[in-house]
Amino acid sequence: MTPAKPSKWCNRTVLGIGLASLFSDWSHEIATAVLPAFLASLGVAAAWLGLIEGVSDGLSSFAKMASGYYTDRLQKRKPIAVAGYLVTAFGTASFGLATNAWHVLASRATAWLGRGVRTPVRKALLAGSVPREAYGRAFGFERMMDTLGAVVGPATALALLAAVNHNYAALFALTLIPGLIAAGLIAFAVREKERLPVAHVSFKEQFRALPPRFRRFLIAVGLFGAGDFAHTMLILLAAQKLAPEVGAARAASLAVALYVLHNVFYAGFAFIAGWLEDRFEKRRLLAAAYVIAAVMALLIVILPMHVWTLTVVFVLGGIYVAAEEALEDSFCAELVGEHQHGMAFGTLATVNGLGDFLSSVIVGVLWTSAGIGIAFGYSAVLFLCGALLVWRLPPSPPP
Repeated sequence: MTPAKPSKWCNRTVLGIGLASLFSDWSHEIATAVLPAFLASLGVAAAWLGLIEGVSDGLSSFAKMASGYYTDRLQKRKPIAVAGYLVTAFGTASFGLATNAWHVLASRATAWLGRGVRTPVRKALLAGSVPREAYGRAFGFERMMDTLGAVVGPATALALLAAVNHNYAALFALTLIPGLIAAGLIAFAVREKERLPVAHVSFKEQFRALPPRFRRFLIAVGLFGAGDFAHTMLILLAAQKLAPEVGAARAASLAVALYVLHNVFYAGFAFIAGWLEDRFEKRRLLAAAYVIAAVMALLIVILPMHVWTLTVVFVLGGIYVAAEEALEDSFCAELVGEHQHGMAFGTLATVNGLGDFLSSVIVGVLWTSAGIGIAFGYSAVLFLCGALLVWRLPPSPPP
């Protein structure tokens, strides 16, 4: 156990990035919450949802890697982050122009391209604004604020659906409001610490300079991520399983309500996870989060999917995502030097993105072709393998 050290961590930059995460997630979670229903209105199957999520995450992953590598060489990273937030906002709003599945794919891919560009920059700005012993709280706070947006977003979607009489184009257009506020917060509230110019090195050299322990960490993250399907699939699962009992319209509303509950637990546990990781060994906590993910997937395979079992699944999903995201980010920041933060966060995000691509596509295809048991059983096995690899990482050296 590492004793907590007093440190000033809740500064203007941490608050600005946290609020930007809240508003940006508010924006795209409005769209995400209604995406399965919108696709259903276009006659689209589960495999298409997996393809849309997977391709978008895959494209985003390459943007994260390029952004992380490139921005480590810049004295000013913040303009790249502002541009990324703007692209995400306009890409999400453009869902309203879609008339078939490939239009949705193009809009989602554009939005996630902007998200990919901004992600390593935002994390590097955050890590650079606090001391090392406060990484957990800073990243946990950012994840908590991000997830508050994910709570408000689906709740707003439910209210807006009624207000606009299920006019999806109007609903998607309204996502621009919180999306543009997020970009403004990064532009005007966040202060970037002065950086010295970094000499140009090749991508290969910069990657090889990352510590061996960090690369072992990436292998564990990648294995876990290859099973970590997009949680829009949980919305689809709930809508399908509840429809025979309560009807399609009521099932869709219940599925979104369960997703709100998922995000409540996500928000609540994000800061708790960050607080714990500033006091306990991160690799053990991260392995525990991966095991919780495996339990969630196994419950889907083993138990009948009624409203109460789905409630447990959504709650566990929110808990493990909160812990996983906060722990992975702060562990990443701890494993490398500050001058490598952009590259490290870009590499981590790329590995996660490639894992998301594989998992969403594979789970969607397995679900459609072989059934729910095979699809989510596949995820459970990879979750447990990732947990084992993280558990076996060497312990952290003292700061």
